[in-house]
Amino acid sequence: MTTATALKPTTPLPEDQVSFKSWFSVWGALLGAFMAILDIQITNSSLKDIQGALSATLEEGSWISSAYLVAEIVVIPLTGWLAQVFSARLYLFFSASAFIFFSLCCAWAWDLNSMILFRALQGLSGGALIPMAFTIILTTLPRSKQAIGLALFGVTATFAPTIGPTLGGWLTETYSWHYIFYINLIPGIILLASTWYTLEPKPMQLNLLKTADWFGIGCMAIGLGSLQVVLEEGSRKDWFGSPFIVTLSIIAAIFVPLFIITELFVKNPFINLKLLGRRNFGLGSLVNISLGLGLYGSVYILPLYLAQIQGYNAMQIGQVIMWAGLPQFLIFPLVPRLIQKVDLRILLGIGVGLFGISCFMNAGMSHETGADQLMWSQIVRALGQPLIITPLSSLINSDIVDKREQGSASSLFNSMRNLGGSFGIATLSTLLTNREQFHSNRLGEAVSMYDPQTQTRLDQIAQSLISKGVDLVTAQNQALTILNNTVRREAYVMAYNDCFLLISLGFLVSFVVIFFLRKPDMGSAGGGGGH
Repeated sequence: MTTATALKPTTPLPEDQVSFKSWFSVWGALLGAFMAILDIQITNSSLKDIQGALSATLEEGSWISSAYLVAEIVVIPLTGWLAQVFSARLYLFFSASAFIFFSLCCAWAWDLNSMILFRALQGLSGGALIPMAFTIILTTLPRSKQAIGLALFGVTATFAPTIGPTLGGWLTETYSWHYIFYINLIPGIILLASTWYTLEPKPMQLNLLKTADWFGIGCMAIGLGSLQVVLEEGSRKDWFGSPFIVTLSIIAAIFVPLFIITELFVKNPFINLKLLGRRNFGLGSLVNISLGLGLYGSVYILPLYLAQIQGYNAMQIGQVIMWAGLPQFLIFPLVPRLIQKVDLRILLGIGVGLFGISCFMNAGMSHETGADQLMWSQIVRALGQPLIITPLSSLINSDIVDKREQGSASSLFNSMRNLGGSFGIATLSTLLTNREQFHSNRLGEAVSMYDPQTQTRLDQIAQSLISKGVDLVTAQNQALTILNNTVRREAYVMAYNDCFLLISLGFLVSFVVIFFLRKPDMGSAGGGGGH
């Protein structure tokens, strides 16, 4: 029995009709995916408050986010297989119940260790909600309605990471950081009701546990888990200057290839990696990795810039990021109709182009760039995001003919985006540090103490301080400090610009890849241009 069979609606309807029960199933699953994706970013704005409450250092507090991501990246590839073993209905219901419970436990955490444990368990249960939503759309809705379902899935995939810092910052400042976990309660209950009411009960297939690819599962868990920790913690621990990172890198370098080789050649793989060899699925996965880089990378870099250079608090940062989220609601209702009328590759190209342009707009920031100047680039990004995820989902799905492959397809599709985000954040974090040092050295060479312009500027600063009652020696020392801070600030601004330029280059590569995608056949889900 497959995931597709377990999710089959109980009452067949004509191709162009969908029952309330089926839509309730889709909406409930999407709500679960939204919560799981939201929780990736929602703690970022509140980490200082959480660290203070749990008496944790900045480095220790980073594990609050890392624990969730490591657990999530491990469980996503397993979801399709686990849904077959335990039945989609029971697996989704259990995962949702566990996600709600561990969300509450996070709010009740009494120290750092308990928080890290509960966040890991929250990620382990929440990770299943993301690919299950994608699978339910493909197996519950007829092909004529899948474009609508995939557009709605796009809301969860792109809007949730964007709105996460905004919502987290608002809840923390208005109430307390505990509420960033409490908000999962009501949506979680709706998901439980949807799952129990809409999905048909099916017997479990525990016999699959006997023939399971346990070696492949073990290699995946160890390899991807180690890789995720390296990506999350590497920049904080000076990469290969840390024995901990070196050890985990070696483990990942051994077990990730073992996992790939095993799944390609074993008789009964738990996930079908051969799907990546299909033209649209493989090339679409590359675009998906770039989407993860841009989506999570921009949400990582921009708040850092606003906090460090502009001195914005969590609420102000959220108000800037919000402009990359809210305008999406104006575009998403149009996407299903566009998919029916326009070639999917053209829509995807427009979306990738707009997202890349928005990042290129951010690559020219100065120390005066604030909310007003950033609003337009955020709006351009918001217009592009809906035109990426939905056409991309449809293009990738056009390669999935056998419904038994949809569980693996969903797991791979969502894993690629998350891995792209992890690689992106790790790369951007390292790039930011290295480029800041590079620009500091270059600016330092230009701002020489023997340069007349530098001396004039120092004298101006010193005179300004003296006019405020500061003595000569103190004024001269403070002038040097102010000039040094100015150089450091400008170096950081230039480094942030370099980070956004890298993201835009990633989208440029994706734009080239789109030319090699195959136009879906008529009748493919959402096969734009074929209707």
